[in-house]
Amino acid sequence: MKIGIPRALLYYYYHPLWKTFFERLGFEVVTSGKTTKDLIDKGIKASVPEICVPIKIFNGHVLELLDADADYIFVPRMMNIRKGEFFCPKFMGLPDMVRYSLPGTQDKILFPKIASSSDDISDVHIYSEMGEALGVSHKQMRDALLDGQKSWEEFRQISKKGYTALEALDYVETGKKLDKPMEAYKVTIGLMGYVYDVYDEFVSMGIVDRLREMNVRVITFEMMDEELLDRELTDMNKRLFWTFSNKLLASGYKFLKDDEVDGIIHVTAFGCGPDSLIGKLMELDSAEYGKPFMTIRVDEHTGENHLQTRIEAFIDMIYRKKAKAKKEA
Repeated sequence: MKIGIPRALLYYYYHPLWKTFFERLGFEVVTSGKTTKDLIDKGIKASVPEICVPIKIFNGHVLELLDADADYIFVPRMMNIRKGEFFCPKFMGLPDMVRYSLPGTQDKILFPKIASSSDDISDVHIYSEMGEALGVSHKQMRDALLDGQKSWEEFRQISKKGYTALEALDYVETGKKLDKPMEAYKVTIGLMGYVYDVYDEFVSMGIVDRLREMNVRVITFEMMDEELLDRELTDMNKRLFWTFSNKLLASGYKFLKDDEVDGIIHVTAFGCGPDSLIGKLMELDSAEYGKPFMTIRVDEHTGENHLQTRIEAFIDMIYRKKAKAKKEA
Protein backbone atom coordinates (compact mmCIF):
# COMPACT_ATOMS: atom_id res chain seq x y z
CA MET A 1 0.00 0.00 0.00
CA LYS A 2 1.29 3.46 -0.93
CA ILE A 3 0.78 6.42 1.41
CA GLY A 4 1.22 9.84 -0.20
CA ILE A 5 2.57 12.79 1.79
CA PRO A 6 2.33 16.21 0.08
CA ARG A 7 5.60 18.18 0.06
CA ALA A 8 3.84 21.28 1.37
CA LEU A 9 2.73 23.07 4.56
CA LEU A 10 3.97 21.21 7.66
CA TYR A 11 5.90 18.64 5.65
CA TYR A 12 8.87 20.89 6.48
CA TYR A 13 8.34 20.45 10.22
CA TYR A 14 6.83 17.01 10.80
CA HIS A 15 7.83 14.87 7.81
CA PRO A 16 10.44 12.77 9.70
CA LEU A 17 7.75 11.73 12.19
CA TRP A 18 5.11 10.88 9.61
CA LYS A 19 7.43 9.17 7.14
CA THR A 20 9.02 6.96 9.80
CA PHE A 21 5.60 6.14 11.25
CA PHE A 22 4.16 4.85 7.97
CA GLU A 23 7.34 3.04 6.95
CA ARG A 24 7.57 1.20 10.28
CA LEU A 25 4.01 0.00 9.66
CA GLY A 26 5.22 -1.54 6.41
CA PHE A 27 3.78 0.96 3.94
CA GLU A 28 5.52 2.58 1.00
CA VAL A 29 5.72 6.35 1.50
CA VAL A 30 5.42 8.43 -1.65
CA THR A 31 6.31 12.11 -1.34
CA SER A 32 5.27 14.56 -4.04
CA GLY A 33 8.05 16.33 -5.94
CA LYS A 34 9.28 19.87 -5.49
CA THR A 35 6.90 22.71 -6.30
CA THR A 36 6.91 23.75 -9.95
CA LYS A 37 5.04 26.32 -12.02
CA ASP A 38 2.91 23.56 -13.55
CA LEU A 39 2.05 22.18 -10.10
CA ILE A 40 1.04 25.63 -8.83
CA ASP A 41 -1.13 26.22 -11.91
CA LYS A 42 -2.97 22.95 -11.27
CA GLY A 43 -3.44 23.88 -7.61
CA ILE A 44 -4.78 27.32 -8.55
CA LYS A 45 -7.34 25.84 -10.93
CA ALA A 46 -8.56 23.49 -8.19
CA SER A 47 -8.78 26.19 -5.50
CA VAL A 48 -11.11 29.07 -4.75
CA PRO A 49 -9.46 32.40 -5.70
CA GLU A 50 -9.56 33.82 -2.17
CA ILE A 51 -7.44 31.08 -0.59
CA CYS A 52 -3.79 31.78 0.26
CA VAL A 53 -0.88 30.63 -1.90
CA PRO A 54 0.36 27.83 0.43
CA ILE A 55 -3.05 26.11 0.28
CA LYS A 56 -3.14 26.39 -3.52
CA ILE A 57 0.30 24.78 -3.58
CA PHE A 58 -0.87 22.04 -1.23
CA ASN A 59 -3.74 21.23 -3.57
CA GLY A 60 -1.28 20.94 -6.43
CA HIS A 61 0.79 18.43 -4.46
CA VAL A 62 -2.31 16.38 -3.62
CA LEU A 63 -3.20 16.22 -7.32
CA GLU A 64 0.33 15.02 -8.11
CA LEU A 65 -0.03 12.21 -5.57
CA LEU A 66 -3.35 11.22 -7.12
CA ASP A 67 -1.59 10.91 -10.47
CA ALA A 68 1.06 8.76 -8.75
CA ASP A 69 -1.70 6.29 -7.75
CA ALA A 70 -1.21 6.67 -4.01
CA ASP A 71 -3.70 4.46 -2.15
CA TYR A 72 -4.11 7.07 0.58
CA ILE A 73 -3.03 10.68 0.92
CA PHE A 74 -2.14 11.99 4.36
CA VAL A 75 -3.90 15.29 5.09
CA PRO A 76 -3.99 15.77 8.88
CA ARG A 77 -6.48 18.13 10.47
CA MET A 78 -4.11 20.41 12.40
CA MET A 79 -5.98 21.77 15.43
CA ASN A 80 -3.53 22.77 18.15
CA ILE A 81 -0.16 21.95 19.68
CA ARG A 82 -0.53 24.27 22.67
CA LYS A 83 -3.36 24.84 25.11
CA GLY A 84 -5.40 27.93 24.26
CA GLU A 85 -3.79 28.38 20.82
CA PHE A 86 -4.75 27.00 17.45
CA PHE A 87 -3.73 26.60 13.85
CA CYS A 88 -5.09 28.81 11.10
CA PRO A 89 -8.72 27.84 10.26
CA LYS A 90 -7.53 26.77 6.80
CA PHE A 91 -5.38 24.09 8.45
CA MET A 92 -8.34 22.92 10.53
CA GLY A 93 -10.58 22.62 7.51
CA LEU A 94 -7.92 21.38 5.08
CA PRO A 95 -9.13 17.75 4.83
CA ASP A 96 -12.64 18.96 4.01
CA MET A 97 -11.39 21.46 1.41
CA VAL A 98 -9.37 18.71 -0.25
CA ARG A 99 -12.10 16.05 -0.19
CA TYR A 100 -14.83 18.30 -1.56
CA SER A 101 -12.86 20.32 -4.09
CA LEU A 102 -10.44 17.82 -5.63
CA PRO A 103 -12.16 15.01 -7.59
CA GLY A 104 -10.95 11.54 -6.73
CA THR A 105 -9.88 12.30 -3.15
CA GLN A 106 -13.15 11.57 -1.34
CA ASP A 107 -12.19 8.06 -0.17
CA LYS A 108 -8.41 8.48 -0.28
CA ILE A 109 -7.75 10.98 2.50
CA LEU A 110 -6.33 10.02 5.88
CA PHE A 111 -7.13 12.90 8.20
CA PRO A 112 -6.34 12.33 11.89
CA LYS A 113 -7.23 15.19 14.21
CA ILE A 114 -3.94 16.59 15.53
CA ALA A 115 -4.57 18.02 19.00
CA SER A 116 -1.65 18.11 21.43
CA SER A 117 -0.30 20.15 24.31
CA SER A 118 3.19 20.42 22.77
CA ASP A 119 5.06 20.30 19.46
CA ASP A 120 5.46 16.55 19.97
CA ILE A 121 2.43 15.08 18.19
CA SER A 122 3.44 11.40 18.42
CA ASP A 123 0.72 10.31 20.88
CA VAL A 124 -0.88 7.14 19.53
CA HIS A 125 -4.39 8.34 20.44
CA ILE A 126 -4.09 11.11 17.84
CA TYR A 127 -3.76 8.57 15.05
CA SER A 128 -5.87 5.70 16.42
CA GLU A 129 -8.81 6.36 14.06
CA MET A 130 -6.58 5.49 11.09
CA GLY A 131 -5.94 1.98 12.42
CA GLU A 132 -9.03 0.41 10.88
CA ALA A 133 -8.47 1.95 7.44
CA LEU A 134 -4.83 0.83 7.45
CA GLY A 135 -5.50 -2.57 8.98
CA VAL A 136 -2.98 -2.20 11.81
CA SER A 137 -3.28 -2.76 15.55
CA HIS A 138 -3.01 -0.21 18.35
CA LYS A 139 0.31 -1.74 19.43
CA GLN A 140 1.74 -1.57 15.91
CA MET A 141 0.81 2.09 15.69
CA ARG A 142 2.26 2.86 19.10
CA ASP A 143 5.59 1.17 18.30
CA ALA A 144 5.79 2.88 14.91
CA LEU A 145 5.11 6.27 16.49
CA LEU A 146 7.88 5.74 19.04
CA ASP A 147 10.31 5.36 16.14
CA GLY A 148 8.73 8.35 14.42
CA GLN A 149 9.17 10.44 17.55
CA LYS A 150 12.90 9.58 17.65
CA SER A 151 13.31 10.64 14.00
CA TRP A 152 11.49 13.91 14.64
CA GLU A 153 13.50 14.70 17.78
CA GLU A 154 16.74 14.07 15.87
CA PHE A 155 15.48 16.41 13.14
CA ARG A 156 14.71 19.12 15.69
CA GLN A 157 18.10 18.80 17.37
CA ILE A 158 19.86 19.20 14.02
CA SER A 159 17.79 22.32 13.30
CA LYS A 160 18.69 23.84 16.66
CA LYS A 161 22.38 23.56 15.77
CA GLY A 162 21.84 26.17 13.06
CA TYR A 163 20.95 23.99 10.09
CA THR A 164 17.95 24.70 7.89
CA ALA A 165 14.91 22.43 7.87
CA LEU A 166 15.94 21.14 4.43
CA GLU A 167 19.43 20.27 5.67
CA ALA A 168 18.01 18.55 8.75
CA LEU A 169 15.53 16.59 6.62
CA ASP A 170 18.32 15.40 4.32
CA TYR A 171 20.39 14.29 7.29
CA VAL A 172 17.59 12.36 9.02
CA GLU A 173 16.31 10.69 5.83
CA THR A 174 19.54 9.96 3.96
CA GLY A 175 22.34 10.34 6.49
CA LYS A 176 23.88 12.95 4.22
CA LYS A 177 26.88 14.58 5.87
CA LEU A 178 26.17 18.15 6.90
CA ASP A 179 28.47 21.03 6.06
CA LYS A 180 29.50 23.07 9.06
CA PRO A 181 27.23 26.12 9.52
CA MET A 182 28.78 29.33 8.25
CA GLU A 183 31.15 31.00 10.66
CA ALA A 184 33.02 33.52 8.47
CA TYR A 185 29.96 35.67 7.84
CA LYS A 186 29.85 39.45 7.76
CA VAL A 187 26.10 40.01 8.23
CA THR A 188 23.48 38.12 10.22
CA ILE A 189 19.83 38.16 9.13
CA GLY A 190 16.85 36.99 11.17
CA LEU A 191 14.61 35.35 8.60
CA MET A 192 10.96 35.29 9.67
CA GLY A 193 8.52 33.07 7.82
CA TYR A 194 6.53 29.87 8.13
CA VAL A 195 8.54 26.80 7.15
CA TYR A 196 6.37 26.23 4.08
CA ASP A 197 7.09 29.75 2.82
CA VAL A 198 10.82 29.82 3.58
CA TYR A 199 11.75 26.28 2.51
CA ASP A 200 9.55 25.77 -0.53
CA GLU A 201 12.26 26.87 -2.93
CA PHE A 202 9.78 27.82 -5.65
CA VAL A 203 7.83 30.11 -3.33
CA SER A 204 10.81 31.80 -1.66
CA MET A 205 12.99 31.34 -4.75
CA GLY A 206 15.74 29.86 -2.60
CA ILE A 207 16.09 32.89 -0.34
CA VAL A 208 18.30 31.09 2.20
CA ASP A 209 20.82 30.05 -0.46
CA ARG A 210 20.75 33.53 -2.00
CA LEU A 211 21.56 35.10 1.36
CA ARG A 212 24.33 32.63 2.09
CA GLU A 213 25.88 33.33 -1.31
CA MET A 214 26.11 36.96 -0.15
CA ASN A 215 28.10 35.89 2.93
CA VAL A 216 25.07 36.25 5.20
CA ARG A 217 24.30 34.05 8.19
CA VAL A 218 20.63 33.13 8.35
CA ILE A 219 18.69 32.40 11.56
CA THR A 220 15.09 31.11 11.50
CA PHE A 221 12.60 30.38 14.28
CA GLU A 222 12.97 26.59 14.10
CA MET A 223 16.69 26.96 14.86
CA MET A 224 15.73 28.36 18.27
CA ASP A 225 14.67 26.53 21.42
CA GLU A 226 10.94 26.49 22.16
CA GLU A 227 11.43 27.67 25.76
CA LEU A 228 13.50 30.62 24.57
CA LEU A 229 10.74 31.62 22.15
CA ASP A 230 8.13 31.33 24.91
CA ARG A 231 10.07 33.73 27.11
CA GLU A 232 10.00 36.39 24.40
CA LEU A 233 6.20 36.58 24.68
CA THR A 234 5.87 36.69 28.47
CA ASP A 235 5.36 40.47 28.46
CA MET A 236 2.38 40.26 26.09
CA ASN A 237 -0.96 40.76 27.79
CA LYS A 238 -2.49 38.37 25.30
CA ARG A 239 -0.69 36.06 22.92
CA LEU A 240 -1.87 35.58 19.37
CA PHE A 241 -4.45 32.87 18.65
CA TRP A 242 -2.13 30.94 16.31
CA THR A 243 0.80 28.87 17.62
CA PHE A 244 3.13 29.14 14.64
CA SER A 245 2.38 32.85 14.37
CA ASN A 246 3.48 33.18 18.00
CA LYS A 247 6.69 31.33 17.14
CA LEU A 248 7.37 33.80 14.35
CA LEU A 249 6.56 36.84 16.46
CA ALA A 250 8.73 35.56 19.33
CA SER A 251 11.65 35.01 16.96
CA GLY A 252 11.12 38.53 15.62
CA TYR A 253 11.30 40.01 19.11
CA LYS A 254 14.45 37.99 19.80
CA PHE A 255 16.00 39.28 16.56
CA LEU A 256 15.18 42.88 17.54
CA LYS A 257 16.96 42.52 20.90
CA ASP A 258 19.95 40.53 19.64
CA ASP A 259 22.86 42.84 18.79
CA GLU A 260 24.36 40.14 16.57
CA VAL A 261 21.34 40.27 14.24
CA ASP A 262 21.88 43.08 11.73
CA GLY A 263 18.47 43.04 10.07
CA ILE A 264 15.20 41.15 9.70
CA ILE A 265 13.45 39.84 6.59
CA HIS A 266 9.86 38.66 6.82
CA VAL A 267 8.77 36.26 4.05
CA THR A 268 5.00 36.05 3.82
CA ALA A 269 2.48 34.67 1.36
CA PHE A 270 -0.15 36.94 -0.12
CA GLY A 271 -3.50 36.38 1.55
CA CYS A 272 -2.19 35.23 4.94
CA GLY A 273 -4.32 36.86 7.64
CA PRO A 274 -2.12 36.13 10.71
CA ASP A 275 0.97 37.36 8.88
CA SER A 276 -0.62 40.73 8.17
CA LEU A 277 -0.82 41.27 11.93
CA ILE A 278 2.71 40.01 12.63
CA GLY A 279 4.12 42.18 9.85
CA LYS A 280 2.55 45.34 11.26
CA LEU A 281 3.74 44.61 14.80
CA MET A 282 7.28 44.03 13.55
CA GLU A 283 7.19 47.14 11.38
CA LEU A 284 6.31 49.31 14.38
CA ASP A 285 8.77 47.67 16.78
CA SER A 286 11.69 47.62 14.33
CA ALA A 287 11.42 51.41 14.02
CA GLU A 288 11.60 51.69 17.80
CA TYR A 289 14.70 49.46 17.96
CA GLY A 290 16.28 51.08 14.92
CA LYS A 291 16.82 47.72 13.24
CA PRO A 292 16.35 47.29 9.45
CA PHE A 293 13.21 45.34 8.61
CA MET A 294 11.86 44.28 5.22
CA THR A 295 8.77 42.34 4.16
CA ILE A 296 8.83 40.13 1.09
CA ARG A 297 5.28 39.23 0.11
CA VAL A 298 5.10 36.43 -2.45
CA ASP A 299 2.28 35.10 -4.58
CA GLU A 300 2.00 32.88 -7.64
CA HIS A 301 3.09 35.80 -9.85
CA THR A 302 6.12 37.05 -7.92
CA GLY A 303 9.16 37.43 -10.17
CA GLU A 304 12.62 36.11 -9.33
CA ASN A 305 14.39 39.29 -10.47
CA HIS A 306 12.19 41.38 -8.18
CA LEU A 307 13.17 39.25 -5.18
CA GLN A 308 16.87 39.25 -6.02
CA THR A 309 16.98 43.03 -6.45
CA ARG A 310 15.26 43.70 -3.13
CA ILE A 311 17.48 41.30 -1.19
CA GLU A 312 20.67 42.70 -2.70
CA ALA A 313 19.60 46.28 -1.94
CA PHE A 314 18.67 45.37 1.66
CA ILE A 315 21.95 43.57 2.37
CA ASP A 316 23.96 46.33 0.68
CA MET A 317 22.24 48.87 2.91
CA ILE A 318 23.22 46.86 6.00
CA TYR A 319 26.82 46.57 4.84
CA ARG A 320 26.94 50.36 4.39
CA LYS A 321 25.36 50.94 7.78
CA LYS A 322 27.91 48.70 9.53
CA ALA A 323 30.81 50.31 7.64
CA LYS A 324 29.60 53.77 8.66
CA ALA A 325 29.22 52.74 12.32
CA LYS A 326 32.73 51.26 12.29
CA LYS A 327 34.18 54.39 10.76
CA GLU A 328 32.45 56.65 13.29
CA ALA A 329 33.67 54.45 16.15
